[in-house]
Amino acid sequence: MAIRKLYGILADSPEEAEAGEPRRFMRHLASLSATKLADGLIDPKLVLAWLMSALGAPAYLIGALVPVRESGALLPQILLAREIQKSRVRKWFWAAGSFIQGIAALGIGASALLLDGAAAGWAILGCLAVLALARAACSASYKDIAARTLRKGSRGTVSGAAGTAAAVLVLAFAVALALGAIPREPGAIGTVVLIAGGLWIAAALVFAGLDEPAGNGDGAAMDSAAALLRPLREDDEFRRYVAVRALLIPTALAPPFIVMLSNQGQGESLGNLGSLMIASSLATILSSYVWGRLSDHSSRLTLALSAGAAAVALAVAAGFGVATGGTGGPVLAGLFVFVAQIAYEGVRAGRKIHLTDMDTNGAKPVYTALSNTLIGVLLFLGGGFGLLADAAGPAVVLAVFAGFCAVAAALALGLSEVQQESGA
Repeated sequence: MAIRKLYGILADSPEEAEAGEPRRFMRHLASLSATKLADGLIDPKLVLAWLMSALGAPAYLIGALVPVRESGALLPQILLAREIQKSRVRKWFWAAGSFIQGIAALGIGASALLLDGAAAGWAILGCLAVLALARAACSASYKDIAARTLRKGSRGTVSGAAGTAAAVLVLAFAVALALGAIPREPGAIGTVVLIAGGLWIAAALVFAGLDEPAGNGDGAAMDSAAALLRPLREDDEFRRYVAVRALLIPTALAPPFIVMLSNQGQGESLGNLGSLMIASSLATILSSYVWGRLSDHSSRLTLALSAGAAAVALAVAAGFGVATGGTGGPVLAGLFVFVAQIAYEGVRAGRKIHLTDMDTNGAKPVYTALSNTLIGVLLFLGGGFGLLADAAGPAVVLAVFAGFCAVAAALALGLSEVQQESGA
């Protein structure tokens, strides 16, 4: 009864849910909360970058963290899609991926505790690559699993609730860092990474118990490259969705350029790391659940609104940079990160639920893997914006990003209201 009561608080129309829905909802919530918390504890853009710097790793290895993490989690998905499509029960792909991420995180933590210099850098980067590849299995399979085990109207809610719960705990970690309650040395951060590894392993065990109805495995439709690319050729809705998602890549890339714009002229300290994590965590806490609920009603509107918010925030940051040559210090940098993170949470919720609720004629893994692989290629190429920042300054990069997001907002309005359509 307690599970059904909590489900009734979080989800709309609980009386419409079948008997097993609340228990499945709670397994999703527990698993996603644990993995999202683990993600926050080892954030490559902040935590691992600081950790490698503190261990004396070379700058070129630190610079490779985000490209390895982001593209590594997306590029392999097209290769995994056929195996997932053939499988009648797909929760094992997610569970195995989460378990391997946990083992890789344990490797990162051990490297921080036992190594230093270039050896630590290479070991951490190698473990992160393994973690990213394992994450690809989770990402490629999850939307299909959610469509099989959760009804429309609760999928965005469970993701948003998990994001909020995890963000509260990440915020507590960030506050402890900022106040010095957690020792400011690599060993302490390495221990936190070990905890993250345990969370991924626990999530895998919880998710393995999910009651997923067996489907009809069908890999025959994916025997050729032409078959894999068929959705891009034949599905107008999917093409527009991929275009919108591609134009919204800047919402993931923007934070480092906002921090660069602050132009402090000094390396990040652990205190700065804590304050930036506080800004990011607060944004997630305040917006994740709201965006998730809105996306359950209209993922189209969620994408349009969050894209518009990103366009405005990045344009203001760019204008501030052009006018003043910076952001005015870490406080305003934190404010811009806060607003950009709110927009990013909306983009992430909208794109996930739009594809989950889209009618794909039983080919959800193909659609997921194809879109993620295409975005992975573009994310890898997005490293070129760093060269633009070197040549013209971060304000110019942010202005370009704002333009992309504005176009994405307009395109998103042309997406279908998939929540009103039958099928999944």
